[in-house]
Amino acid sequence: MPRAAVTDLYRIDDLLSPEDRAIRDTVARFVDQEYLPIVGKHFRNHTFPSHVIPKLADMGIFGATLKGYGCAGLSNVAYGLILQELERGDSGLRSFASVQSSLCMFPIYSFGNDEQKERFLPGMAAGKIIGCFGLTEPDYGSDPGGMLTRAVKQGDHYVLNGSKMWITNGTIADVAVVWAKVDDGGAESIQGFLVEKGMPGFIAKEIEGKFSLRASFTAELAFQDVKVPAKNLLPGVKGLRGPLSCLNKARMGIAFAAMGAAVACFEGAREYSLSRKQFNKPIAGFQLTQEKLADMLQEIVKGQLLALRLAQLADSGQKVLPEQVSLCKRNNVKVALEIARVARSIYGANGISDEYPPIRHMLNLESVFTYEGTHEVHTLILGKAITGIDAFGAS
Repeated sequence: MPRAAVTDLYRIDDLLSPEDRAIRDTVARFVDQEYLPIVGKHFRNHTFPSHVIPKLADMGIFGATLKGYGCAGLSNVAYGLILQELERGDSGLRSFASVQSSLCMFPIYSFGNDEQKERFLPGMAAGKIIGCFGLTEPDYGSDPGGMLTRAVKQGDHYVLNGSKMWITNGTIADVAVVWAKVDDGGAESIQGFLVEKGMPGFIAKEIEGKFSLRASFTAELAFQDVKVPAKNLLPGVKGLRGPLSCLNKARMGIAFAAMGAAVACFEGAREYSLSRKQFNKPIAGFQLTQEKLADMLQEIVKGQLLALRLAQLADSGQKVLPEQVSLCKRNNVKVALEIARVARSIYGANGISDEYPPIRHMLNLESVFTYEGTHEVHTLILGKAITGIDAFGAS
C-alpha cells in the first residue's frame, strides 16, 4: 500500500501547494536513496556523513525560508516538510540542517548588518560555511538568562570568556553565533557575536559517550580571552529576545520534524508486523498489534495537522505566539517518542537492534524531548498562557 494511503489518512497532501510537494518529494528521494543506506554505520561509529552537505545545499535546504543571498525563499510549510523528511532519515541529519538554517543563518539575516549578511549567508546557503549556535551552558540550560559567558569591550574588539555545552555542529563549524552578557552602560545585556574558527582562545571539543544523536557532531565550546572584532557583534538585537526568537523558529521546524521520526517508526513496524509470523499468522492480524498501529496512526495524523496549521500561521504573516509553538513542539515530540517505543515493542527482541529504525529514533527523540526547550518548559509556557501566572522559578 502506498505511503499516502496509510499515513495521509486525512489527505493533508491536498492542502499542500505543488511546490511544497515537489520539494518534499525531492528530499524524500534523497533520504531513501542516499542517506538511509549509510545512517546505521554513522550512528554506530558516532560520525556525521559530511559528504552530504553539498547535496543538502543543492536542494536549497540551508536558510530555505530566507530571501536573497542564494537562499531559496520557500514557505514555512515547505521548510517544515523538508525537516520532516530529514528527520525520517535521522535526527542528526535534521539537526545539522536546523542549526545551520534556523539558529545560525536566521539570526545573521534578522539581526546582522549588510556586511555580515554578505560575508556569511551566501557561503552558508551553499554549504561552504558551517555554523553553530552557542546559548546553552554547562550550568544554564532552561534558564539562559543566568549564563556566565561574558564579553568585555576593549577598543575595537570584545574579549570573550566562558563556555557553551551541547552544541550541534560545534567541531566542524566555521562560525559560531554565541550569546554572551555585555556591560551595557552599567547594566548587563545579552548580545550575539559571530565567533570564527581559528580565533585564538576558541576551542571546540567533541562530547563523547552519547547514546543519542550519535550520527551528529556535538561539542563543548570554550572561550578563553577570545578577541572578537567589534564588527562581529550582531547589532540588531539586545536581550533574550534575540536567542529566543531563534529558538522559536527552530521549534516550529522540530514540531514538523518529529512527525518524520514517527512515520519512520510506524511504517517500519507496520511492514514488519505484516511479514513476521507467530502462531501461524502475521502478527499484524492480532488485535493488540492492530491497536498499537491504530494508536500510532491517530497521533501521526493529529501531529501533522498541528504542524501544518502552525506553519500556515507563520506563512500568513500573523504573529506566531510562543504558546502556539510550545503546544505543537510539546505534543509532537512527546507522541513521536511514544510511537517509537510502541513500534519497538512490535519488533520484539529485534527492536533493540539498529538494523531496524525504532531504537535509533527512540534514542534520538530523548534528546529532542529535552532540547529547544524541555517538555517541562513548554508545559509552563502553556500554563502561563492559560492562567496568566508565571510558574518559572516558583518554589
